[in-house]
Parts: sequence; structure tokens; C-alpha cells
Amino acid sequence: MGRMEKSCEIGHDHQTLLFTDTLGVGNKLVGSIQGSVKPVEFHDKSVRVGYVLGLRVVPSYRRRGIGSILVRKLEEWFESHNADYAYMATEKDNEASHGLFIGRLGYVVFRNPAILVNPVNPGRGLKLPSDIGIRKLKVKEAESLYRRNVAATTEFFPDDINKILRNKLSIGTWVAYYNNVDNTRSWAMLSVWDSSKVFKLRIERAPLSYLLLTKVSKLFGKFLSLLGLTVLPDLFSPFGFYFLYGVHSEGPHCGKLVRALCEHVHNMAALNDGCACKVVVVEVDKGSNGDDSLQSCIPHWKMLSCDDDMWCIKPLKCEKNKFDLSERSKSPSSLFVDPREV
Repeated sequence: MGRMEKSCEIGHDHQTLLFTDTLGVGNKLVGSIQGSVKPVEFHDKSVRVGYVLGLRVVPSYRRRGIGSILVRKLEEWFESHNADYAYMATEKDNEASHGLFIGRLGYVVFRNPAILVNPVNPGRGLKLPSDIGIRKLKVKEAESLYRRNVAATTEFFPDDINKILRNKLSIGTWVAYYNNVDNTRSWAMLSVWDSSKVFKLRIERAPLSYLLLTKVSKLFGKFLSLLGLTVLPDLFSPFGFYFLYGVHSEGPHCGKLVRALCEHVHNMAALNDGCACKVVVVEVDKGSNGDDSLQSCIPHWKMLSCDDDMWCIKPLKCEKNKFDLSERSKSPSSLFVDPREV
């Protein structure tokens, strides 16, 4: 299995999980797929959705319909577990994925979130604004806030948010507020997931500009730190990251609070023993109205970030629902990215 995945270029904790494969000549493993089913809030209703992930087909066996067979088998499994919808994530420029899921299997584009990445300066914390207070919430407090203030305005909000918050990989939830009583209407919150405990990443085949910037940062790292500039860490060796989820804010001056929370998480990662986390990652959706106000408040490097993510969805129980999805996807509601699916 490991050899098959490596030839295809390459944590889940839901209620149900499936791993299927197909065999070629001589019982050779040539493809695999994974999926899970969970209850979420979708269009103001509680539904069950199946997530398609990890579709792999050995290059020499592609264009033989193996991918279609695997996805259809997984969809059948979703239906047997009472899933109302199936969804998946890909990149905008992945033509093969578009042809399979959108062209052949009837999925429609649902959302186009951006993945924002901010490097961490090991051992060096950022100075936070003195007029802002930050407090870590208890799990019950965090769950209550999410259900009361986030669930109704967020697509794919998980019904089992309590399980996510209590997961051993969830470091905690923090809320930010202004110390000045005149600004009590503005507040922000987010939760942190330690992905470094599950897997490590590394960059390969980076552009020349990135290689040069890395060398300059390494050469003048201490000098840049003294100037208060962020130093680009070594991302060519395996590294971990903190994933921010459940980012939510309210009030006329909430943007500064979101930034303060992100900087607080940066400091947590910077002071992490062993410097395992070299970047902080968050996935946010502009919404159909193109509102990027939240995105503009989150510190990130454009060089490391990308906005080519694409979520696609398909109704499993009622075909006519497919025609409603395009209209409903224009809703200004935000998108909850489940950290278990990162």
C-alpha cells in the first residue's frame, strides 16, 4: 500500500471511515480511496455529508475508469450510511479532477476558499497590542459560543463540534476583546489544531525566487529579527504546522482582534519546544459576494499562500437538489473547515 501511494504522489476521526481499493492484473493494488460521514449544518438544516478524500490511482493505470469505479463505490457506501450529500476538495487547475467529478460524476462547484500560510520565527514572539485582552476558553465555553454565534451563519458546521474541541490534537480556543469598555461589542475567537502531531510537510521543486529568499533569510536571520522582520524558516526539511479553525469575529472593530489572535498563535508556535511548527495555516472563504475582509485581517505571506482551492458537492438522495446548489452556494454565509479533514 505504501508503494502504491508513493507512486501516486502523495487522520481522520469521524463516526465512520472507509478504505476501498481495486485490483489490477495479478492482484496488483492500483487504486485506493477513503471517505467519512458526519452530521453538519447545511442550508439551515442538519444533514449527513460524505467526504471524499485520498483518491489515488497508479499513473500507469489511469484513464481506465478506475477512479470512477472507486468514487461510485464510495458514494454507494455513503448512501448506505444515510448521507444526504457527497463533497470533495481539489484545485482549480486540476483538469483531471474536474473532468472526473464535475464532468462525469455530476458534482457542482460549491465554494472557493483560500489557504493562508504565515511563517513562524522560532524563539521570537511578536508584541501584541496592549489594548487587547486574550483569554483561553474552557471547552464547554467554546462549544457554547460556537453553537450560539457560529452554527447559524456557517455552512458545514459540524454537529459534533464538542468532539473536535475535546480531541487531543485541539490545543484550545481563544477569544480576544478590547480592554476598553467602549468596544465591548467587538470580539473574535478561533481554535488551534496541532497538525504536527499527525504528519510533517516539506517543500519540493520550489521556484528560484523562494530558494534565494530562503538563503537570504538564513544568512541574515539574526539581523532581520532585530529589525522586527519575519524570517523565512527552512521548509525544505520536514516541518509541522498549527491549523486555525472556527475563526469568527463580530463588531465594528473586530479586524484588529483577529490579527491579535493570529499573532498570539504565532507566539505559541514560536515558543514550542523543538520548533516543530514552522508555519501557521488557516483556510477561509470569501463567500459569494467576494468579501475578503476576514482574509485581509489574517497575517500571511502571499508567496506561501494560495487561493486555488475548490470545494465541490453532489446530492445523493434527490437529484433535483443539484439544481438548487448553485443558487444556494451564493449565500454570504461562511464556511467551517473541519480540522480533521486537513
